[in-house]
Order: sequence, then C-alpha cells, then structure tokens
Amino acid sequence: MISDVKVEQIQSIEEHIDELSELLIQVVEAGASIGFLPGLQLADAYDYWRSVGRSDVLLFVAKINNQIAGTVQLHLCTKQNGSHRVEIAKLMTHPNYRRNGIGRYLMKKAEERAQYEGKTLIVLDTREGDPSNLLYSSIGYCQAGKIPNYARSANGELHATIFYYKTL
Repeated sequence: MISDVKVEQIQSIEEHIDELSELLIQVVEAGASIGFLPGLQLADAYDYWRSVGRSDVLLFVAKINNQIAGTVQLHLCTKQNGSHRVEIAKLMTHPNYRRNGIGRYLMKKAEERAQYEGKTLIVLDTREGDPSNLLYSSIGYCQAGKIPNYARSANGELHATIFYYKTL
C-alpha cells in the first residue's frame, strides 16, 4: 500500500478535466467495465466529465505526488423515498497504481461522506469476475444479486453484473 495518498473531494471538474479524461481513457484501455469501451476518444472523455458536475454527484480523487491516481463518485439519491441512500459509481484506479490500496482509500472516503450526509445505505454494481468484486467483499459489501448479459465488453461478449450493498 502507498502511504502518501491524499483523498479529497473536488468541486471544479474543469480544473482537473485533462487529468480526469486521461485517467478515464487509461482505465478503459486497461479493461475496466465502467460504461465505456476501449478506443474511447478524448472528446468523449471530456464530455463525460462535464456531465458529472452536478450537485447530486460528489467526486473524490486520490492523489499521489499531486497527480490524480484514482477517482470515485458518490451519487446522492434525489428521490423522496431514497433520501437515505447513495450509489457508488466509477471507482477508477490508474493502471500504474493498482493493487496499492487506492480503491480502498477512495471507498473509505466515500463511505465517510455518506455517513456525514446522514445516509444509511450504499449500493453499487460491478462486472462479475472483476478484481473490484474482491475489494467490495473485503470491505463489507454484501452481494444482492446478479443480472446476466448486462454489459458488453470490447470483444462483444456479454457479462453479468453483480449488485452490492452496505448498511452504514
């Protein structure tokens, strides 16, 4: 594990859009199942990050030597019957920093913020068989179910997604 990781919430996407876009492209090229396929164009990455800047999305970044090494989003539920829950989205670790605890640091920060916001339930989903399944299980997330043929990979194969939850 890398000990000099700083995790912080960022308010301005534009201020970090170049690094965030490069991170997105790198993790997609490395095979992450986060809604995009390899060959992601820089303009599309920019468009994606600009769409994230909403008041119901909290964006956290992990920095090493002042460079973004990973991100995670905390989506606040805006439905009246869901004011107690949040969703984790787009947990990303740059391929050069994987297996160093970055994802764990980011998840801890997101959970702390969820608790601060008074939330009692966190939900997320991830492709079956990805390393993230091990991370989520190791930090107390429970598998809620699986949907087959949920996401397509670069080779056209369909993969199941696993839904997880954690009660805070």
